Amino acid sequence: MNTTRVSAAALLLLAQLGGGCATTSGTSTAPTAALDSATVLAVQQLETAAAADAAAPVSAPLPTAPAFQVVMEQFADLRILRYQVPGFETLEPRQKELLYYLYEAALSGRDIIYDQNYKHNLRVRRTLEAVWQANEERRTASTNQQQIDQATKFATYAKRVWFSNGIHHHYSTRKFLPECTPAYFKELIFATDPKQLPLEPGESVTKFLATMTPILFDPNVAPKRVNQEAGKDLVKTSANNFYEGLTQTEVEAYYRKKINRQDPQPISYGLNSKLVKDKQNRITERTWRTEGMYGRALSKVVFWLQKAAAIAETPEQQLALQKLIEFYQTGDLKKWDEYNIAWVHDTHSRTDVVNGFIEVYGDPLGYRASYESVVSFKDLEATKRIQAIGDEAQWFEDNSPIKPEHKKKNVIGITAKVITTVVEAGDAAPNTPIGINLPNASWIRKEHGSKSVNLGNIVDAYGAADAGGMLDEFAFDDAEKQRARQYAGLAGKLHTDMHEVIGHASGQLNKGVGTPKETLKSYASALEEARADLVALYYLPDAKLVQLGVLPAGGEVARAEYDQYIRNGLLTQLVRLQLGETVEEAHMRNRQMVARWAFEKGQKDKVIERLTRDGNTYFRVNDYEKLRGLFGQLLRELQRITSEGDYAAGKALIETYGVKVDPALHKEVLARYQKLNIAPYSGFIQPRLVPVVQDGTITDVKLEYPTDFSQQMLEYGRRYRLLPAYN
Repeated sequence: MNTTRVSAAALLLLAQLGGGCATTSGTSTAPTAALDSATVLAVQQLETAAAADAAAPVSAPLPTAPAFQVVMEQFADLRILRYQVPGFETLEPRQKELLYYLYEAALSGRDIIYDQNYKHNLRVRRTLEAVWQANEERRTASTNQQQIDQATKFATYAKRVWFSNGIHHHYSTRKFLPECTPAYFKELIFATDPKQLPLEPGESVTKFLATMTPILFDPNVAPKRVNQEAGKDLVKTSANNFYEGLTQTEVEAYYRKKINRQDPQPISYGLNSKLVKDKQNRITERTWRTEGMYGRALSKVVFWLQKAAAIAETPEQQLALQKLIEFYQTGDLKKWDEYNIAWVHDTHSRTDVVNGFIEVYGDPLGYRASYESVVSFKDLEATKRIQAIGDEAQWFEDNSPIKPEHKKKNVIGITAKVITTVVEAGDAAPNTPIGINLPNASWIRKEHGSKSVNLGNIVDAYGAADAGGMLDEFAFDDAEKQRARQYAGLAGKLHTDMHEVIGHASGQLNKGVGTPKETLKSYASALEEARADLVALYYLPDAKLVQLGVLPAGGEVARAEYDQYIRNGLLTQLVRLQLGETVEEAHMRNRQMVARWAFEKGQKDKVIERLTRDGNTYFRVNDYEKLRGLFGQLLRELQRITSEGDYAAGKALIETYGVKVDPALHKEVLARYQKLNIAPYSGFIQPRLVPVVQDGTITDVKLEYPTDFSQQMLEYGRRYRLLPAYN
């Protein structure tokens, strides 16, 4: 038999020519379809072309490490890691093929997140890709130390742009600048073939350079991607590409007219569009769909989703994928709701995918969502832990400290699982979540349920990369350190499980109250993350978890998590801020607000104590039982704020406890942290899926682990270049 290993590049080229793997629709019992002879020939020709292309330095196949290594490199404030995909080789060939199609669909939307983050990002990225080779020649072959230094600084900048999907920091959303000089950047531009540069029609290299230099080097051009500063126009002062020519007042007025707060099943207004003013000064939405904005990329996403739907594992999975395809084709947000409902009801498939415009953290007003995708399959053994919690969701709701009228009387449809991640894309990569609870629409969660997942292999990779230096520096005593070393791993997993499964899925809005993005506005995300955190924190010491068999008796696991949460919220997360900055990212605001509120409210009883030793500051939990009571009180208040839509109270909590930073403490923390030489942020090189074709049929899919972050980013830039520089 003739066996051919077909590269992902070859199959993508085949898809662009209109060919590909012929499949038959149906459930998991249908056989994998064979490729016709013309298709096989085309695949072989494309594979030959791909092999020839591999001779070029920028197109060379990425090497695979002989022994698995998690930490690959560190630069700026970032570490690049890798994660393994255990169990992939045991999947059925059909499941692997399905995952391959979902993998290609995920990566086909990569250009979208760059454009969403900032309208010049795609042009910036393609400029970096174009000059990368010229810069590498200077960095590796030059004997001029000054030139080597400039080239190294430029390479670091390029990698930061790739990591953040644009020129703004992925977490703080502040613009970061190249440390090389504008003069060096100019040298690179003129050392590059103009045909490789992303020039606009009729644009000279000189004009191109004049346009791009301030975009990269001027700190006053687009300084913040997402501005959350109280009192500012959050639309005009945010550099994201969700609005154009509008003020915050105009956007809010536009949606006040459109949204009916009495609608029990509201669509996610604004989720998949850019809001602009047309030539007649009328406000209009540019919808993201196959025949609209981002059409070229979304058409390719749909192409691969159609292949996946044709070999879906179950009828429920097939229906969900078909609804997602319809959503991308029409842009109809009712189709998005139909997709989410179908996706929630797909509970028996081993494989799964998150794909769409999902999280709204990138929009200061919380309407528009960023593209992301997570392709995965269920970890059957690890799922037993999280499913045990999900199965008792009604018990947790009934026994919550929130007001009775804010509790769900019938918690339904919570599917909880630990997943093994295969690939992530868009806003989920290179930096990734560790837990997911979807869908976001509260009425769908209430009426149809939700899916809560823990990204098991991602969590394991983070654990393997942890050197422990932060614990040694910021934990108060040996007892706290020992407790963390023994129990923090399980504590973190249980916290994530409960945050997603019974946190986000708990509580309900009062009748007639709008969604949190309408009522709580720019504070909605931080308040929701705090609410979910508090559910997990409140229940971690509960005997119910011991009864369920997911927690050992004794209370040490909960104590380890309480220690860590307070230590992080009051101390260690400050390493993510530059001196003088305030807290703006939603998750950081959430953690600081919860920790500072508990510290202040428990001061009389010294529930949490601030201590100083050898000039260093520490926070020690003295009374874990009283701290649990404080967490319960704050949870009750946050649920009231959410259920009633109390904007003033929500704003007061975040602004009082979650935003401001003690400058003296911040300076101390940064000085202590600098000694550790640990980057505060991590992200991942993604695995690569490579199909195997035998006698015209995809018989297997091989998994590879690339080792070079820059080469993967260059490869993605070539392979998934589907959008123009400006959209």
